[in-house]
Amino acid sequence: MKRIYLSLFTLSTILVACGGSGSDIEVKKNDGEVTSSIAADADTDSESQKELEELQRLEEERIAKEKATSTTLEFNELRHEFGDVKADTDNKTEFIVTNTGNMPLIISDVSASCGCTTPKKPEGPIAPGESDVIAVNFHPKANQLGDNTKTVTVTANTMEKVHKLEIHANVLE
Repeated sequence: MKRIYLSLFTLSTILVACGGSGSDIEVKKNDGEVTSSIAADADTDSESQKELEELQRLEEERIAKEKATSTTLEFNELRHEFGDVKADTDNKTEFIVTNTGNMPLIISDVSASCGCTTPKKPEGPIAPGESDVIAVNFHPKANQLGDNTKTVTVTANTMEKVHKLEIHANVLE
């Protein structure tokens, strides 16, 4: 019962604060639940529309600026299968990354989901149309026997900043 009174008090406070400005206010009570709706007048709708259009314009400018300073990339594969590997051995692969855009590709970071996986990023920018290598070494320990999937996260100056690569192996003794 206290909830209903508190809800009605809160609603009435809001209605008093918002009322009197030409708005249509409707309050309904169904099964102990109070709902309300406020219809704004034409002036408020017009102002809201202008604000929305300005926000859309600013967002389009932001996206255009981001597109102008970013590029695109492709990988030769997104998942590498090592197959069966022995514990405590080095298992190396290379992911080839190609700059498919018009700006230099800058890979700012590569990181792995596990300490047993060591990725190495390209040193400098990759020119449009050129390729470089992300080297990955998977060195599983004896406590990692069985099915293993690890993720390498690549961060670059592309519209989608983060890209995921995977390696997979079945670790044997």
